Amino acid sequence: MTGTDYRALDARYYMPAFGRERMLVKGEGARVWDDEGNEFIDCVAGIAVCSTGHCHPHVVEAICRQAARLIHCSNLYYVPGQAELAERLVHHTGMAKAFFSNSGAEANEGAIKLARLATGRQRFVAFEHGFHGRTMGSLAVTHKPAIREPFEPLEPRCDFVAYGDLEGLKSVINSKTAGVFVEPVQGEAGIITPPNEFFAGVRDLCDDAGALMIVDEVQSGMGRTGTWLAIQQTGVSPDIVSLAKGIASGFPMGAIVAREGLEFTRSQHGSTFAGGPLACAAAHATLDVIEEVLPMVRAKGERFRSALSRFDPRVRGLMIGISVGDRCGDVAAACAADGVLVNCAADGNLRLVPPLVITDEEIDRACVVLGRALDG
Repeated sequence: MTGTDYRALDARYYMPAFGRERMLVKGEGARVWDDEGNEFIDCVAGIAVCSTGHCHPHVVEAICRQAARLIHCSNLYYVPGQAELAERLVHHTGMAKAFFSNSGAEANEGAIKLARLATGRQRFVAFEHGFHGRTMGSLAVTHKPAIREPFEPLEPRCDFVAYGDLEGLKSVINSKTAGVFVEPVQGEAGIITPPNEFFAGVRDLCDDAGALMIVDEVQSGMGRTGTWLAIQQTGVSPDIVSLAKGIASGFPMGAIVAREGLEFTRSQHGSTFAGGPLACAAAHATLDVIEEVLPMVRAKGERFRSALSRFDPRVRGLMIGISVGDRCGDVAAACAADGVLVNCAADGNLRLVPPLVITDEEIDRACVVLGRALDG
């Protein structure tokens, strides 16, 4: 089937929820190829998903080995690799217990349920320009009006305040607040961060109100900023952390990890597919690779910063944002035409979240292409 035929088939039978132009058919490391044979350095990485790059041999081998033994058994039984994976996540995050899901949105749904159970309260607070998912519960705590308002009224009820505004948070958090959702780095907003003192303030206000601090690390977690969690760079300990994207190298998986004393008991939560044998195998292999490359992530980010310094990039490890404004789409298209994939996040912000295994040579090449496009 030709690319033209495939696009026609897609247009005929698939709901047009995405704006798509290119068809990727092969990947290796930080590079991908489209159906016309064009090669790209991939600084989108499935939107921060392909943390170990595309088709990392260790991950591929782990998935194939597990697929030949047991693909699915459900959580009615002990799942091979699941307890060991929970132990590894607890170790790396400093939390006490883990629970698996199939996506970041589901992880945040789990966090909502756990916060309601633990506090007996109903309401939440989240921040403007934050993104926590598109399921009904996670959408309720996602700020962007264009994707939230068509589906209102939503539950749980949520108050939104400006990101970084502790006085605003203080004005809305109260005895009815079950939890506060906050991202250490707002990825969908274009790699936006507040001062570290903000997170200590959130922690204090949550403690004063008896609410839980829920940190969404779906995009910033799993080593992307140079530590396992971005919140670990602030010295603040949250109550619940949600994870997904880079946790299993593209195999659908998410998780919540929670402090001591926070856990679901029998029948309070569940999932048919979550934390299945294949997902756990992919995640174990992914953690193996991240453990190897994690010490180099910050240096790679600084390499991007140095090469792009004249464009005032916002860099947290391998999360890079550049304000471009109305030119963002044109800049992204120019980069693609020159062999580098980037994408536009919100408000005209160019976003780069390349695989953690991207090489110095690939970084340098990507920065040359970005420079040309931004200067153009």
